[in-house]
Amino acid sequence: MSEDFLTGMARSSAARVERARALCPDAQMRALALRSPAPVPLRLSPRGFDLIAELKLRSPAAGQLQDGAADLGVRVSDYARAGAAAVSILTEPSRFDGSLEHLRAGAAALRGSVPAMRKDFLVDPYQVWEARAAGAGGILVILRMLAPETAGALLEVAAECGLFVLLEAFDEADLRRAARLVDHFGGQAMLLVGVNCRDLTTLEVVPGRLEALAGALPRGVPGVAESGLDSAQDAARIVRAGYSLALVGSALMRAADPAALARSMLEAGRSVRS
Repeated sequence: MSEDFLTGMARSSAARVERARALCPDAQMRALALRSPAPVPLRLSPRGFDLIAELKLRSPAAGQLQDGAADLGVRVSDYARAGAAAVSILTEPSRFDGSLEHLRAGAAALRGSVPAMRKDFLVDPYQVWEARAAGAGGILVILRMLAPETAGALLEVAAECGLFVLLEAFDEADLRRAARLVDHFGGQAMLLVGVNCRDLTTLEVVPGRLEALAGALPRGVPGVAESGLDSAQDAARIVRAGYSLALVGSALMRAADPAALARSMLEAGRSVRS
């Protein structure tokens, strides 16, 4: 996932926005979003550790994870029953085989139990309205690929729509940007700050990055450990480092019993807090 990859993703994301806008202009999409049912709020456990479980069919790092989305509803429901606080659903089509239809179907299958989070390379406030209209309760915002004013515009619309936001960072500079956004928007929307430990060039997990950056997480908001988390031992490790949540995708998609893996990670992380 090189910087050129992020640039390409931003370009293709912008093209998707323009195609969607041609069919449903901004004012119409905003009206659809604000008329849709109220988003499901993100509720974090008082036990101090939570899981965002992810549905993704493919990724540039892991390759094909599932051939199709036939069991999408069953899988996201299993995640929720296992105790996940939210379900992340990929909507990027070209490299992750995702779609807004997956988000709609996933949110419907969750039946208000926990929020669905739109995970995509968002570049335009229009996509936040799309997310709300499709049933999302939250969105991912990748700080590395956005100008400050664009990130701010996304957060403004998220606050308008009542969505939580996971601000994704890769290094200390990203975390400083996240802290400024937390200072500005923390009273308007529920914010999480995540550290993605993948190298942006090689796609490999960088050992120790989560621990190295934990001290730079903004104060007063939950920290999310992202990527490379495969086991209960990993969950305990990142809780000891100071994170309150883990976002887990590939490991759950590959697991023979994803609900059992989710439960074991939650139990291990919460045991550190007890």
